[in-house]
Amino acid sequence: MSDCLFCKIITGEIPCSNVFEDNKIFVFKDINPRAAVHLLVIPKIHIDSLDELSSDHQALISHIMLQLPDLARSQGLDNGFRTIINTGPDGGQEVGHLHIHLLGGKDLPSFN
Repeated sequence: MSDCLFCKIITGEIPCSNVFEDNKIFVFKDINPRAAVHLLVIPKIHIDSLDELSSDHQALISHIMLQLPDLARSQGLDNGFRTIINTGPDGGQEVGHLHIHLLGGKDLPSFN
């Protein structure tokens, strides 16, 4: 998608602090971090949101989920981390490209 912010980051049109990349995903530091570690994990193919997933995406989503613990450990998050997927405007999604927030570090606020 030519007007998608995250697609432009993947292609290098917009600079970022890249942390990891393979043939399926791109991972970079959030420019407005909400925790000591705040990464965005995005698929390289454009998928608008979690709502748009189909059975065709099973291998991709499995790949992403299996990468999350390694990505967390690579950032020094040995005692745990949080993942968040905002879906749609009412779910807090601000960029129309499926992405997973990986957050960690001391003093993450609880949901209590």
